[in-house]
Amino acid sequence: QVQLVESGGGSVQAGGSLRLSCTASGRTFSSNNMGWFRQAPGKEREVVAVIRWTGGNTYYADFVKGRFTISRDNAKNTVYLQMNSLKPEDTAVYYCAADGRDYSIYLKTGPLSYDYWGQGTQVTVSS
Repeated sequence: QVQLVESGGGSVQAGGSLRLSCTASGRTFSSNNMGWFRQAPGKEREVVAVIRWTGGNTYYADFVKGRFTISRDNAKNTVYLQMNSLKPEDTAVYYCAADGRDYSIYLKTGPLSYDYWGQGTQVTVSS
């Protein structure tokens, strides 16, 4: 059974930092692009960051550029999201996702393009 398990969420004050991790089990995703998404109450799920299977290319949503960093360790089958300078508007459930297509050159930003999802981890930023 393929599973993506997120961890590292929590509550933090504005300006603080959190590091999210997403570890896969059941199969390796070393040849798959991975993404982080978030969903706030009453809002649609939106892309935060995407990383190519090589780790060499990334995409960031405008609202996190310069504050968040996505990275991966294929040996550990894990993808990370370092979140700095957090704002109250970053409050959401954060999900990691894997693109089921191997060796894709496209950094997809739509949730429907991803085939595997974690259960999500809550991030709450207070002012």
